[in-house]
Amino acid sequence: MRTADKQIADILVRYGEPFAGNVWRVQGTAVIYHKTLERIAAQAGILFEAPTIIRAERDEAVILVRGRLPGAKPGTERIEWSLGEALINVNYRVSGKQAAYVYAMAEKRGKDRVILKLIELHGLVYSEEEADEFRRGQPATVHAVHEEFHDSEPFDEVTEAEGDLKRRIDAAESVNAVTDLMLDTETQRILNAMPQGTRDEVRDYAKARLVALGWPQRNKSNRRAAAA
Repeated sequence: MRTADKQIADILVRYGEPFAGNVWRVQGTAVIYHKTLERIAAQAGILFEAPTIIRAERDEAVILVRGRLPGAKPGTERIEWSLGEALINVNYRVSGKQAAYVYAMAEKRGKDRVILKLIELHGLVYSEEEADEFRRGQPATVHAVHEEFHDSEPFDEVTEAEGDLKRRIDAAESVNAVTDLMLDTETQRILNAMPQGTRDEVRDYAKARLVALGWPQRNKSNRRAAAA
């Protein structure tokens, strides 16, 4: 494993995250999933302050994000800040009927940069949300963590498919409707074509929709009825 990859792997293991499956390279640049950074932030106990909106336009958002990492001893707390920017068709590209979420993207980028600074990965690896081209490629496998990877789904196609599925999940008005959508053959084909991190995010989105529709409660009611 190359030296930089070993440094990244050593830091990731502190938070229970493997290098393989979470980090890959795009033209020599190490890239990590946003979802992985969210898990690390939760594991590390990173706290974020309310964001400050620096720029708010229809097609552009710039957000100041501040985060704190509690220290093991009093006075050892670390504080970092960073900006998250998203400008349509400059560093945030959308296509077709894909909806543009500039504020959400700016927030993701800002938080990811702060997390990377706090866990001392800044400069070694970049978030997948950092730039459109980082959404290309695929994560490293256990047997090939040092290899360069070929591009897979382009950023625009992946995010358009992700946005479309999320809109269809939002439109589903019952637990059965969400379940049928996610089990549909075409939906499965689309999910299987996505990078793992994006696929997991869509599935988590569907689970959240199921919960919002009362899924756990209904399951408990069904079990009670069956037991009776």
